[in-house]
Amino acid sequence: MARASIEVWENFAEVIGIPGYEISLHHGGYLFITDDAGMVDQLRRAVTQHHALGVTDSEYLTGAEVRARFPYISDRVVAATFRQRDGWFSSHEATQGFAKGSRARCLLRTRATGILRDAQGVCGVETERGAIATRVAVNAAGPFAGPVGRMAGLDLPLQPVRRQKVFVAPHPLIPQDAPLVIDLVRNAYWRPETGGAYMAWVDPDEPAGEPAERLPTDWDFPAVVLEKLIPLTPFWEQVAAGLKAADLQLSAGQYVYTPDDQPLIGPAPEAPGFYLNCGYWAGVMLAPEAGRRIAQLVTGELAPQDNPLRPTRYAEGVVSEGDSFLRGRH
Repeated sequence: MARASIEVWENFAEVIGIPGYEISLHHGGYLFITDDAGMVDQLRRAVTQHHALGVTDSEYLTGAEVRARFPYISDRVVAATFRQRDGWFSSHEATQGFAKGSRARCLLRTRATGILRDAQGVCGVETERGAIATRVAVNAAGPFAGPVGRMAGLDLPLQPVRRQKVFVAPHPLIPQDAPLVIDLVRNAYWRPETGGAYMAWVDPDEPAGEPAERLPTDWDFPAVVLEKLIPLTPFWEQVAAGLKAADLQLSAGQYVYTPDDQPLIGPAPEAPGFYLNCGYWAGVMLAPEAGRRIAQLVTGELAPQDNPLRPTRYAEGVVSEGDSFLRGRH
């Protein structure tokens, strides 16, 4: 799904039919690093699996090879994986682009308050501005997918978990040609951004919470992240020495986890006409292909049983737990 989605992101203007439309796609690369010699075989296996899945430009790097290519990485690093084609883009501009290129009618500031059902299944969506008659409703509500599912009588296995990040103001010591650098031992990462950087720590012990539009942030979170980044990217110690509160912008959102770390995509048999597209911790990485899959399921082009991410997989006992360096859950 990620591979198919990347094709959309890389050809976005053509896909939405708006020549020249920009989402600021930047192939900065993803660099996963470790100073734990016990992880070397795991990184080698990861690259072997990437190649088996067709991602043949994924590389395994020794510590010396990492430092030759990225001189700001510590001598403590013993191994890494790297893929240059990985990167980032403006998810805001992508969302706007999909809307502008679509023939759909988008209702802003219109909160859904209920799913209407009759003997055949879904027959409408109740909103603050009145009911919308429809035989198909898609629950793509992110952290709020659980409450929306309950509107249709479903108890979905979803856990929203708070994740914080910090924007660091421009600083001359932050390399702007760097990839996204992920410390696999400390679950911390950073990447350059407009002269500064984004940095974050994925706390494996952060408890699941309730979905919220505004989330609290921890005042000491930037210091925690810097402490975790310094061992393997030591230039951050010099950056930290001169930082002021005004140089840091802290924000928080929510990842959504399922029991097998895979999203829920497909129809809910308990509520005919109600489709799920939720349960993501990987952000927009899978979004285009997930949307295409929902469309194929709605139109009948794809049979539910041919979709391995169907929500019924738990009851069927066909769950295959996902595995990723980034998921941040033990």
